Parts: sequence; C-alpha cells; structure tokens
Amino acid sequence: MDIKKLQTLVFDALEDVKGQDIQVFDTTEITSLFDRVCVVSGTSNRQTKALAAAVRDKVKENGGNIVGMEGEGTGEWVLVDLGDMVVHIMQPAIRAYYRLEELWGGKEVKMGAAKRTSKMTAGPMDEEKPKRTRSKAAPVEVTPDMMAIQTTVEDEKPKRKPRVSKVAAELAGEKPARKPRASATGDAAVKKPRAAKIPTGGRIKVAATKTATASSKEAAAKKATTRRKTAE
Repeated sequence: MDIKKLQTLVFDALEDVKGQDIQVFDTTEITSLFDRVCVVSGTSNRQTKALAAAVRDKVKENGGNIVGMEGEGTGEWVLVDLGDMVVHIMQPAIRAYYRLEELWGGKEVKMGAAKRTSKMTAGPMDEEKPKRTRSKAAPVEVTPDMMAIQTTVEDEKPKRKPRVSKVAAELAGEKPARKPRASATGDAAVKKPRAAKIPTGGRIKVAATKTATASSKEAAAKKATTRRKTAE
C-alpha cells in the first residue's frame, strides 16, 4: 500500500474516534525500519483501545497488512505496527513522560484536507451554495405625531435637582449645615460653658475688707480730734 494512502487511512480512523493531538512524522531519514510514526492521545483506557481497533479495521478494509498490536491489556499505551507505519496510542501522562515527538519528530507531516483522499472520494462534491446578503433596512420616516409622543414622554420624566458642591455654596455665601455630633452614649453633644475672660492691662477694683474700713474710720476720728484741739 502506498505510504500516503496508509497515513491518510490512519489519520481518518483516529479522527473518527476523537483522537486528540494527532501528529504524523516522516522517519525516512532517521531509520530504515519504517517510514512514518504517528502519535495520538486517548483520554482513557477505553478510548485508547477503541482508537487501536479503529486503525486496525480501517487498514484491513482497504487491503492493508497488520503486523502486530501490543498494550491492549492495560490500555495506557497501545502500539499498532502496520509495517511501513507505526501508530502509538497513549494516554496524556504517558505521552508527556516518554516524549516520542522528540525522538521521531524530525519532520512532521501536515495532514491537510488535500491529503485525505479517502474522504474526498467517498461522495460527490457539494455544489457551492449562494452567499446570503443582508438587505439594508428601509429608513423610517419620522412624522409629527411621533415627535409629539416623544416630547410628551420626555416631559413626564421626573427632573433631578442639580447638585451644588461645597465650594460653590461657600462662594455664594451659604454655608452647608453640619449635622450635630453624637456622644459615645448616643445622646446629642452638649456645649460646655466658656470660662470668663480676664482683662489684661487695666486696673481691677477690689472691695475693702471690714478691718480696713474700721481702721480708716479710727484714723479719720483721730484726725478730727487733733484738729479740734489745735483750734481751741
């Protein structure tokens, strides 16, 4: 079987069973044992076994030869030997550990739609469908009745009061009222009486005591007695 047809059959069989990250490498310049190596991931033991069975059946139906299969018991790594091509079906953890892409990945084969001859020859090509074009909507004519309805709706909307900032209020001479601060117990704060101011730089009149008043009266009486005696 032609190697290009073989790799196309293997690729299509793996895609039918939802194989993940399918890669095909050309190994003609690396080894003479086989020409192609295919690496694909399966999410579970059941899927890896199903992928291997799909490759085997697909190749047999088209007259290919199956040399051997290994690893079907565990399903972690199933190898399908097709003679000119070897298929490695691995679970993601096993694939990340062994890294077969670094060993055989010298030259990767791009499996595009042009190389899948089996799908292209399966049936006639579909006729090209005409492209749909979006028609532009006709412009809507605005009537006076529609303008009147819109104006009525706008008038019915509640108008919001304009916000006045603190700076604008101060410039206008209006001071914003402050809220009374509450004490720790939750009651309104009570203003403390201010202490009386003591004048500075002036004279302070002090009331005379009883002793000073009595002594001043005695002194005045003595002066009066002395004046009388002198006058006699």
